[in-house]
Amino acid sequence: MIPIAKPYLTKDEAQSAYDTILTGWVTQGPRVEEFEKKFCEYTGAEYAVAVSNCTTALHLATIVSEIREGDEVICPSMSYVASSNCIKYTGAKPVFAEVESETYNIDLSHAEKLITDKTKAILIVHQIGMPADIDAFRTLCKKHNLKLIEDAACATGSAYKGKKIGSHSELVCFSFHPRKVITTGEGGMITTSNEAHYKRLKLLRQHGMSVSDRVRHQSDKIIFEDHTEIGYNYRMTDFQAAIGIRQLEKLDWIIGERRKIAVKYIEELKSIDCIRLPEEREGYFSNYQSFSIYLKDNSPISRNELMQKLLDDGIASRRGIMTSHRETAYKNEFKEIKLPVSEDASDRSIMIPLYIPMTGEEISRVITAIKKYLN
Repeated sequence: MIPIAKPYLTKDEAQSAYDTILTGWVTQGPRVEEFEKKFCEYTGAEYAVAVSNCTTALHLATIVSEIREGDEVICPSMSYVASSNCIKYTGAKPVFAEVESETYNIDLSHAEKLITDKTKAILIVHQIGMPADIDAFRTLCKKHNLKLIEDAACATGSAYKGKKIGSHSELVCFSFHPRKVITTGEGGMITTSNEAHYKRLKLLRQHGMSVSDRVRHQSDKIIFEDHTEIGYNYRMTDFQAAIGIRQLEKLDWIIGERRKIAVKYIEELKSIDCIRLPEEREGYFSNYQSFSIYLKDNSPISRNELMQKLLDDGIASRRGIMTSHRETAYKNEFKEIKLPVSEDASDRSIMIPLYIPMTGEEISRVITAIKKYLN
């Protein structure tokens, strides 16, 4: 079986985690701080706060953005459900915008039409590693006095107009889930250019504790902590961070290898008339966290039929990006919502295998199978 994805982990990561465990410092500590510092250096961000996963990163981003019950936040429905869940956690309402059919990223013109006096923020998603138009949304948010949050769960190492994702706006949230380009098993990161956000994010991830465990344990004076506000246990462990540090060192190489596979797919599949392939616009750089193909009306078989035939051939695939408003948890509340572009893109697209190391024989098997069923 050729899997849809596979984390790239070696003895380097295992040794780093082993060495960290032997220090006796297991929870959030010096390795987390080192990972944060190196993530800032890589992305060009001013501050970084490591957390337990990207969902908790998004939750904290909504809190420091002062989003509350009764507020509205515009976001794409075509995204993993965590993007809208984090809005619901605050008691606010997600307002679902359309996506662009070519990029699957949130549609600027439709998002602007949805702005009301209840709108407090826009949450953009860099879908499967392809950056959204950050500058356009920054301008829109400034015009309407709105907060901008970037869901960069899939976009570690991607770039927009020559700068790494993570350095363009106040709140950018990353994931290190095993399906992502680099992993810590579970884990997330928030980058910010706002010092006040940075200080509060560090408090919120650790129960609002005024003094961290590390500072207390390393002090030669008695220190009593205070819990300054209701916070959360959203910490990253030190051995996760140790793995993340090693992964980050390899990130550019990993992305380079992923892009070679993506280029091979594009070169070999572009002659198939019934599919649409991903494209990078000028100034956009994708890490190709996933590779999606869209089946046009003239496809000889349906998306689901293609997925089944690939599975029968020992090739895993996944459906296109979900639409949250059609998931069971949301569909009763949003049953009047119609998003034809998002729904069509979700229903007609398929993710095909892309991981490191993927052998030439595995790549050829995927290409050959797709050509066989779609030509």
